[in-house]
Amino acid sequence: MSCWTALRSLSAAAQVGILFTLLLVQLGEEVAAAAGNGGSWQVVVQNAGIASMHTAVTHFGNVVLLDRTNIGPSQLPLPPGVCRNNPQDRVSKHDCTAHSAVYTPGTNNIRPLFIFTDTWCSSGQFRADGTLVQTGGDADGNSKIRTYSPCPSSGTCNWVETTTPLQLGRWYASNQQLPDGTEIVVGGRGAFTVEFVPANGRGQYNVPLLSANDNYYPFVHLLPNNELFIFANRDSILFNWQTHATVKNFPTIPGEPRNYPSAGSSVMLPATAASGWTYAEILICGGSEFGAFRNPSLQLPASQTCGRILPLATNPAWVMENMPTRRNMGDMVLLPTRQVLIINGAENGSQGWGDATNANLNPVLYNPGFAAGTRFQTMTATTIPRVYHSTANLLPDGRILVAGSNTHQFYTFTQPFPTELRIEAYSPPYLTQGAAQPAIVSAPAAIGYGQSFAVTVSFSAVPSGVIELNLLSAPFVTHSYAQGQRLLQLGVSAPTKVAGGYSITTTSPPSAVIAPSAYYMLFAVANGVPSVAAWVHIA
Repeated sequence: MSCWTALRSLSAAAQVGILFTLLLVQLGEEVAAAAGNGGSWQVVVQNAGIASMHTAVTHFGNVVLLDRTNIGPSQLPLPPGVCRNNPQDRVSKHDCTAHSAVYTPGTNNIRPLFIFTDTWCSSGQFRADGTLVQTGGDADGNSKIRTYSPCPSSGTCNWVETTTPLQLGRWYASNQQLPDGTEIVVGGRGAFTVEFVPANGRGQYNVPLLSANDNYYPFVHLLPNNELFIFANRDSILFNWQTHATVKNFPTIPGEPRNYPSAGSSVMLPATAASGWTYAEILICGGSEFGAFRNPSLQLPASQTCGRILPLATNPAWVMENMPTRRNMGDMVLLPTRQVLIINGAENGSQGWGDATNANLNPVLYNPGFAAGTRFQTMTATTIPRVYHSTANLLPDGRILVAGSNTHQFYTFTQPFPTELRIEAYSPPYLTQGAAQPAIVSAPAAIGYGQSFAVTVSFSAVPSGVIELNLLSAPFVTHSYAQGQRLLQLGVSAPTKVAGGYSITTTSPPSAVIAPSAYYMLFAVANGVPSVAAWVHIA
């Protein structure tokens, strides 16, 4: 019996699993050539003026940096004559310095933005039209909903504080864009419910998982069956956001707590057209020992484990593996090559002011398609510790923007771990190995669901196989978790030689369940090397 005959004899679910495994093996082969170096680091801004606690890349390619307001003066002045007069601020009632800014890669320009209420440990997400919706915070910002409608770097767009509040004040919550165009806001300190922005007539809905666990910055992922995977501390559920019901409780992940203040991180591994958009797998890495937050003087070792689970499988179970080193407060970034970069963090202690030591300076590259035991590769170390309140975001040029780190109540520039105002860019191995890089010559600026379209890619080398087309969202990153992060691998035709390069035909994702309406970065990946992204609006 041939392999294909045997495959056809299996169930549909088994076929999907085998095909996805083959795709992961192909990924391992394509990126193996990039494993020969550890990437490189560059300080792109010596003093941004603020330490970015929350960071998001807009569809104009510039980057929103956001700290908190009740921290005292920053080192970034507001424009002349512009000051924040807020009698409710806990530190600076009259403040002429900025606590948010927009950064432009390439020129490395910093433009101050005006934020009024406190955004400390808040949450956010881009909505369909590209507007950043930002929710909650501390003190006078606890119930606030703010918006930032991005503009080119030459523009003057700024934060707007809306008059419609959250139904419940939320501090340390998580947001996820939904297929209906709204955002679900999950949990937060003392908040054991979910709500929607805009509410559209909906109220708050209790989620028992949140009241039974550390529910600060829970991990939330939209699955291809239109339900949510929600993880808090060590437990997780399948949640129906339309009926507001818990559908399933998953097994407890082995090992340490994973959410604030224990600071693991989570991604949903790439969704693929080849699986019929039905395959979903969650990866969670890192965390802190039980008791690390309550007993900071002990400086307990951080977690060294990662867990993977298939939430839509018949009998989901965690499969565990070890990272090369211990890590809490690590950020997990999906790369255009379908790898995961784990970056930032510490090897001892927990989140909190001064509660961690032994910064983990080496990023780690995780290859989902490699065999267990061979998936991790240790990358080149930075010289700048990035611990509590650090961020890491994928840029359209394939670099990782690394910002923030402030483990103090106020801006403090003494050791250990001074407040970090420098911004770095990390170039993964695919940008530093000297290999030919593809370039997108033409791609549609906007596409609908299930729409066939063509992309022209120039490439000076000969493609070793298909030229991948991968869509990546632009998440809101804070506290070691990228809210709304997802990668979608499109199905592609064989590259056809045309004037100017190669033409690849593909079909967009079938629905807003797979790709909530938004701006996505479209990367072409040839021989394991990604292009600079083209922004594509999906609606």
